Amino acid sequence: MRESRCYKLDKENRALFHNNVGFCIGTGRMGLALQKEYFEQLKLVQEEIGFSHIRGHGLFSDDMAIYHEFEDAQGEKHVEYNFTYLDLVMDSYRKLHLRPFLELGFMPDKMASGSQTIFYWKGNTTPPGDYGAWCDMVTATLRHLMGRYGEEEVVTWPIEVWNEPNLPGFWKDADMGEYFKLFLLTLKAIKRLDTRFLVGGPAICGVQDELWIREFLNFCRKEGVRPDFITRHHYTTEVPERSGHYGYAALSDAESGFANLKTTRDIIDSFPEFRDLKIHITEFNTSYIPNCPLHDTNQNAAYIAGQLSRLGDVNESYSYWTFGDIFEEQGVPFTPFHGGFGLVANGCIPKPTFWVFRFYKQLCGECILKTEDLVVLRTKDGGYQGIAWNSARTRAGRELEFVLDFPADAEKEYFFLMKTVDEDTCNPLRLWHDMGEPKSLSAEQTKLLQDCARPLVTSARYKEAEGKVSVSFTVSEYGVVYFELKPAAMEGDRGYDYTRVTEKGQL
Repeated sequence: MRESRCYKLDKENRALFHNNVGFCIGTGRMGLALQKEYFEQLKLVQEEIGFSHIRGHGLFSDDMAIYHEFEDAQGEKHVEYNFTYLDLVMDSYRKLHLRPFLELGFMPDKMASGSQTIFYWKGNTTPPGDYGAWCDMVTATLRHLMGRYGEEEVVTWPIEVWNEPNLPGFWKDADMGEYFKLFLLTLKAIKRLDTRFLVGGPAICGVQDELWIREFLNFCRKEGVRPDFITRHHYTTEVPERSGHYGYAALSDAESGFANLKTTRDIIDSFPEFRDLKIHITEFNTSYIPNCPLHDTNQNAAYIAGQLSRLGDVNESYSYWTFGDIFEEQGVPFTPFHGGFGLVANGCIPKPTFWVFRFYKQLCGECILKTEDLVVLRTKDGGYQGIAWNSARTRAGRELEFVLDFPADAEKEYFFLMKTVDEDTCNPLRLWHDMGEPKSLSAEQTKLLQDCARPLVTSARYKEAEGKVSVSFTVSEYGVVYFELKPAAMEGDRGYDYTRVTEKGQL
């Protein structure tokens, strides 16, 4: 089944498109940053895409070893802080030109009011037993960072108070009042340290999100405080079906997800004093579990392409969860392709969705067209860039044919570039399956998977005709195509004849 999409482009047209794809990327808990493979995956992501911020869990979890208590010879209890691992993690981020989007959590065991934990690595998710000790630790950590990296730098790092407190697994009993107390005292402590810090919340996900946003703002109004931004999360699959180590999840309707995001914007705007607050989506992906095979597929890439075209409509930023598959929420994965959240599979193998981010990061200029499966921008040099995708919640065998008429200057020649990611051109998951799904990759297998995990690059030359250049291409099911059209006069060298070189019998 083939469907056609024909567009006559107008270079003066403008379409809503806030592209902030490179602002932030997610990671697992911060302690994982001490691993070599973690750093190699992040380095690849930064070289090919380039994000400005990174956000992850576990800043204050025990594996980061920041909070300590001891008794002196007289039996009096004291507190001390250890920033050894924090410095190593932050130094590695800065080496890759990343700033942290600081998530304050989880609770050090010795400070915690209870023993409830989450994940394989047992992050404590109970309120502090002593809020004064919590605030002291937060400000001591920020003060240390300011001393090490400079006040002017560190006050620009966004700070988010906790993670998903509306879910009982992440915050004991999903106690709204207790979270509001944590937020208020934390905000006040940070602002006493330096009013320039930007602090936000409530970092909610899914359950009762409208209630939590509204009550959070009501609380802030009552207490006379103002968050600097609002945070929430965004996942777009149905409840997964479990089988062995995996959860198989169907994609949900994208429109319902965008409508839900718009509701958050509308609630904020209903409070006059908070109407200008920006929303940061500090986590988003298709599935919300780290063992969903969907994440490794071209279907995931095409769906995310559609998400990235619209997530900026009502949100300041949107952070994909996560950059790589060094991740241990449900334990250490058994295989390189296990449905992990990451853009990169273990072995530094880019997944198809990786390239969608690369494509969006390359876009620059004014958006002149945005549809349900296409964005086109006009660049400053008189050329055009765009991304087309063929997304579907279930397989239907549909191909999309795009016919684009670009305005062109008289008698000019143009270079057309296309990069294709689809099931036939960039599909390391299929190759891994055909190999026999090896659990432990050899060096040769890893290199082969890396080689096949790159877009297909094609090109052509066009001449202006009747004031336009007409380009057509097909995007297969679950495919994504990045394209450029730019003026390119033929330079050449004296005596060089490309036609003679490439046509048989002419040498």
